[in-house]
Amino acid sequence: MNIVGKELEQDGFEFLAVNSKLKKDPQFVCVKERVKYFIVVRAVGFPHDPETYDMSLMQKMKRHAEKFEARTFYAGVGLVNPINHELPLEKDVKYLLNYGGLKEIL
Repeated sequence: MNIVGKELEQDGFEFLAVNSKLKKDPQFVCVKERVKYFIVVRAVGFPHDPETYDMSLMQKMKRHAEKFEARTFYAGVGLVNPINHELPLEKDVKYLLNYGGLKEIL
């Protein structure tokens, strides 16, 4: 969430709500130039593809966002141990990042 949140902040988004509870979506509700955005963030471990998302969940989020005249986005963040992809990530240890940015759900 930190990676996506920093990107949103740098891009001029204003946060209306931030939700870091597990399985509680969306993680960010933002506004930019008077347009609302619902953004679902998922951290994905190796070997899974961070670009792949749960279509059913995202369509549910899209319907929910439409009630608030908001656009819906997915942000998949892939993280992996740089020394050995099979090892878990460790706190305060560098990692490799695979993040392609926000993907709008149309």
